[in-house]
Amino acid sequence: MKIPVKQELRQQVLDRIKEQKEEIALSKSRIIFAKVIALPVFQSARTILFYASFRGEVDTFALMREAMVLNKRVALPLIRKEEQRIVPMLIKTLSELKPGHHGILTPEDVPQDRVDAAELDLVVVPGVAFDRHNNRLGRGAGYYDRFLSGLPAATPTIGLAYDLQVVDAIAGIEAHDRPVTYLVTN
Repeated sequence: MKIPVKQELRQQVLDRIKEQKEEIALSKSRIIFAKVIALPVFQSARTILFYASFRGEVDTFALMREAMVLNKRVALPLIRKEEQRIVPMLIKTLSELKPGHHGILTPEDVPQDRVDAAELDLVVVPGVAFDRHNNRLGRGAGYYDRFLSGLPAATPTIGLAYDLQVVDAIAGIEAHDRPVTYLVTN
């Protein structure tokens, strides 16, 4: 079987996500939520960088709310498009988020809310597809690969994916592509 090139695979998986019924996605997200909060790396983490899920992605908002209930520090990425980088920003409530790049809910750029990557105990990483070796295929801009490259090596990362996002292998993995430490799926 031919392994699709990155762009073909990205489109195939995005189409699968789009075709998935909302109630099925919510059910799968609840299963993933339960698995994540049971992970020792989640339980022991004090500061967690999440991403704001959108367009049918695994729901991260329930995870953020749970982290807040557990008195964890919750951060979200602020995309600095001109610098092509991610800046982690602490948030206190989900209501402070505003639509940003591509309509993704984003924190405000408040200097005292910036978090150094070394302070992160856990990073929840988005991906369009993941393979059985925890390699990830993002949306193609490379923001997360660059960000993950700058993380301390010991910082665990978690990819969240529906079963339909997991493939046997992602062709064309390059040196800058960063796998996740854990892949959590339904």
